[in-house]
Amino acid sequence: MTKTSEEILTSGAILKKYVWKTVRNKKDVQVNGNVVEVDLSNPNVKVDVMTGIGGVFTKKQTVNGMATETKAVAGVNGDFYNTQAEGVPDGPEVAGGRLMATPPMMAGHYSFAIDKDNKPIIDSFTFQGQVIAKDGVTFDLGGVNKTYYWTDDSDDDSHVNGLFLYTDAWAQSDRSNNGTSTPTEVLVQNGKIAKIAIDGVIQMIAPKDGYILRAAGKAADFVRTHLKEGDPLIANYNVLSQDPSKQYDWKNFKMMIGGHTIMVDDGKPSTFTLNVNDIGGYSYRSRTGVGYSQDQKKVYILTVDNAGDSKGMTLPEFQQFMIKAGVWKGVTLDGGGSTQMVARPLGETATKLINKTETGIERKVVNGLGVFSTAPQGEVKGITIQGPNLLFLNEQAPFKFKAYDEYYNPVIDTDKVPAKWTADDLGAFTDNVFVPTKIGNTKISVASGKGTQSLDVEVAGRAQLAGMKINAADLVLIEGEKYKLPVIATSKSGKTREIPSELVQWEVLGIDGTVDNGVLTVKSLAGRKAAQLIARYDGFSSMVTIPIGVDKVWYDLDNTAVMTMSRTSLDEIKASVNIVKTDWGNKVLELAYNLGRGKKTRAAYAAFDTGIQIEGEPQFMKLKVNGDESLNWLRAEVMDNSGKLQYVDIAKNINWKGWKQLTVDLSDYGLKYPIIMKSIYVVSVEEGQDERNPEGKIQLDDITFTYKGTYTTDSNNKVNLTVNQTAVNVNGKAMTLEQAPVIVNGNTMIPIRFVTDALGGTVRWDEKERKVTVIRGDKLIDLWIDQPDLLINGQRVTAEVAPQIMKNLTMVPLRILSEKLGWKVTWDEKTKKITLE
Repeated sequence: MTKTSEEILTSGAILKKYVWKTVRNKKDVQVNGNVVEVDLSNPNVKVDVMTGIGGVFTKKQTVNGMATETKAVAGVNGDFYNTQAEGVPDGPEVAGGRLMATPPMMAGHYSFAIDKDNKPIIDSFTFQGQVIAKDGVTFDLGGVNKTYYWTDDSDDDSHVNGLFLYTDAWAQSDRSNNGTSTPTEVLVQNGKIAKIAIDGVIQMIAPKDGYILRAAGKAADFVRTHLKEGDPLIANYNVLSQDPSKQYDWKNFKMMIGGHTIMVDDGKPSTFTLNVNDIGGYSYRSRTGVGYSQDQKKVYILTVDNAGDSKGMTLPEFQQFMIKAGVWKGVTLDGGGSTQMVARPLGETATKLINKTETGIERKVVNGLGVFSTAPQGEVKGITIQGPNLLFLNEQAPFKFKAYDEYYNPVIDTDKVPAKWTADDLGAFTDNVFVPTKIGNTKISVASGKGTQSLDVEVAGRAQLAGMKINAADLVLIEGEKYKLPVIATSKSGKTREIPSELVQWEVLGIDGTVDNGVLTVKSLAGRKAAQLIARYDGFSSMVTIPIGVDKVWYDLDNTAVMTMSRTSLDEIKASVNIVKTDWGNKVLELAYNLGRGKKTRAAYAAFDTGIQIEGEPQFMKLKVNGDESLNWLRAEVMDNSGKLQYVDIAKNINWKGWKQLTVDLSDYGLKYPIIMKSIYVVSVEEGQDERNPEGKIQLDDITFTYKGTYTTDSNNKVNLTVNQTAVNVNGKAMTLEQAPVIVNGNTMIPIRFVTDALGGTVRWDEKERKVTVIRGDKLIDLWIDQPDLLINGQRVTAEVAPQIMKNLTMVPLRILSEKLGWKVTWDEKTKKITLE
């Protein structure tokens, strides 16, 4: 485990980033981890609970949303929750010193709390409570603001015969009615029963000066027998440790949040106190946890990622991570697709997502653990400049700054704070906009109040660039479409940045199209083989060649389709396919499904006629999908020519609503052509089913296969030359050169225009620049007379001998051209003959 960075968030809170490495199945893997370390002895910081929207239950929100609303400087997702219920935590919650929810009456669940003396606590808690009727008869309370749950020793859920209390923190009038019991509700205000609804629901949220009781079964019998409107009613309850030897005064807790199993005790991995298979404990998942140090002065809030190159952790691995981060005692919080950590960068006013989520989206959760600054506004301590450290000639580069005070909290509205911007040389500022007019290195500085900061900046022209690349990988051109073409420059000093589009000049060859402000508009592809796109900045050129692909629509229901039926992976799964019309009138295929939940992977299929082969060897499959945001997996079954059934990923999770065009690179799967499309299907694997919606509906349209184009030069010419002789032979035809090939410093120099023309390329001459440009196939080369540096598709290369003028002809080194243009060169040492093909 290696710490890769450390950043102050506020006085008393630090963000640390780690890389954790291990070996699995004889393969090296790594996991990215984040730890927010909070100093409880620092009076300028606190840890508290963030809850939903507006600080209430039943209104879930992302961690970033909660942090923004509560002005937290950092935060993570909190307690586990029933994803099919109203949106309340499984465990207890105390937020801002107020009891929001009580623990479940189940052994093994651990919680994290901080008491009035700022001491952290991790323990397993239970609940005791009762209501006392006017006649003195009592009935046990099941909890405060709880949804239904099942204990290990009962076939009925907690609410079938239970009595539960709801405050205004439960922000809806439906109080856990899941259909297994008939509620009877009681409204209590100022200690008196204001209303009783026998076998009914009181259609309101509990008032601030009271609460609502939900009773069912035996509890409803108690209400009918002992409670009357207008009678006084007493409700007493207590939160206790499950260990009778431990005494806590929960009324003095500053905060409390529920978790799952204990993870670390006395700085060692603890035996799990719950069945961790229920939360995928031995699978590689994203994880969230909280713990504290041996001296009880530091709180550690931790996440690890299962996304991209970060391969997640099992709970035993997460125990080790927590211990290495400094945790003496710790508990796991909700993880998997819920794992989110946000933090406010130094000098910034808003938090941002620090980790990468499993599903690619920030899930709405019931609560979170937040870190808050309690410091006053202090003197300005530091300034950070925001702006690029690589600039280009004549661009208008705006610079901003962020300031933070002595408590490391942001100075708000720096736009309104007087600031003076200066640069050593190479250009001038207008307000905060710098326009560089010369190349070289300069220092950008800003001063505001007592804070000053400088930034070293390089202004790059052609001579300072090592390379320039047009980002157009895997681009498939379609007539009438527009494509953004970022041009990325890398300086000799190693800095990389996109060149502002207004500084790039474009040339489009091979197709009918234009590029304006970095956006290619394809007008016509008729009869064309490839597009050659040339970008130039300050005389530095780069070219990308895009072969023209061919699209063939296979399935669109308006013109072409195949018989499609539904099928499922298990009998209890429901699925149907139908042809429906969109609002704009065309037909699409709709797959409706209810996967349910349970053991095994569960899938619903739109199955195609299996006897129809796809023509040729398509490289891409494109289709339009109307998503349902279910987070289920979208795949295709493809039977290839080897008889093997291949599973093609269309989308790892359906995390969008509305229509979206998706492109799948079939070359990633090593298919043996021809192929047969068997189905497109929605699938939910057993692991993490509770995090996905089992019921949904998607629509499919315009399933298209794209056949990747190829681009080759047509020339098969052959040229024979001899050093120091003007006689030349092209395809058996004798010709005479004005300048014979010569050897200079061990390098054979050849006349570039004649040879390039003969071998099927084109040559351009720029008299002002004394530059030769060679274009052949997908290669573009720029050479300058008497300069050894040349550009090949935007990359700077140094030749052993510079191009030269001999008898008014440009002579260039054969070796560099033959290597970079793909020519075959044969050399006969005895006769000094050169053959080019």
